[in-house]
Amino acid sequence: MKKLDALRDLLVRAVPALAADPSKLAIFVDRGRIGARAGNLSFEYRYSVNLVIEDYAGDQDAVMVPIIAWIAENQPELLQRQDGEPFGFESEWLAKDLHDLSITIDLTERVLVNRVEGGVTTEHLADILPPDHFPGAEDARLWTGLADDLVAGATAIVASRS
Repeated sequence: MKKLDALRDLLVRAVPALAADPSKLAIFVDRGRIGARAGNLSFEYRYSVNLVIEDYAGDQDAVMVPIIAWIAENQPELLQRQDGEPFGFESEWLAKDLHDLSITIDLTERVLVNRVEGGVTTEHLADILPPDHFPGAEDARLWTGLADDLVAGATAIVASRS
C-alpha cells in the first residue's frame, strides 16, 4: 500500500518530533477490504489507517496541517464530505505537555492490473484532485505542493505557536 509509505514519509519530514525520533510513529491498518469486480483483475484497497504518535510533546497543529495537505493531494474526496470531517483523532494525555495521539483516516488505493506475457503488472493509480481554484485567480491552486512547503517550513509552524 503505497499511500501509507507516502504519509509516513511526509509526517517524519514535516513534524519535528518525528524527524528527531521516527520510532514514535506507529501505523496500523484496520478493517482492510478489497474491492473487485468480475471481468478483470484490477482492484481497490479499502482500509482505515491508524497513525499513533507516542509520547508527543509538540503542538497538535504541527501534525494536523500536514495530514490535511496530504489528504488534499492523495485522498481528496475526504475534503468534500458532507460532514466536513476528513478524519478523526483521539488523544491520551499522559502529563501536562505529553500525550499519545491516535489519528484514523479511511483510505482507498486503486490498483490497475494488466496481463503481460509471463504474468501481470500492477500500477497504483492516483486519485483525481478536486477543483481547488481560488475565485478570480485563474490556475492558482490551493493544495498544489502544500505538503512539500510544509516540510520546508515545519519549524515555522511550531515556532508560530510558541
